[in-house]
Amino acid sequence: MQKNNVGRLILAAAVGAAASLTSTATMAGTNYGTVTKVSVREGLVYFTLSGAPLGRPGCAANTTYFMVKDENSAVGKQHMAILMTAQVTGRSVWVNGTNACTKWPDGEDLREIALY
Repeated sequence: MQKNNVGRLILAAAVGAAASLTSTATMAGTNYGTVTKVSVREGLVYFTLSGAPLGRPGCAANTTYFMVKDENSAVGKQHMAILMTAQVTGRSVWVNGTNACTKWPDGEDLREIALY
């Protein structure tokens, strides 16, 4: 009888842990609009769009800019190329963040950008 109760307790704990993980899932920030600002300084590239960002993580809740996570990587260079193209041509972009602020304490890292 005791073995059965221990098994039930372990199962209940596992189900509870899994439920807490899924219930705290958060959405990464997104935005759509034209590029209004691109700032570059040593080790940092960040930008803002004309639209209002949605779904920002807590670390970036009070800011509107996104950070290029690694400007020296191939993906970072592609992100910057799209940003520059959008800014020069006036075309809109859609961006999606990583739900984290690892590059700068209050700027969400950029995951994806699409040119429209």
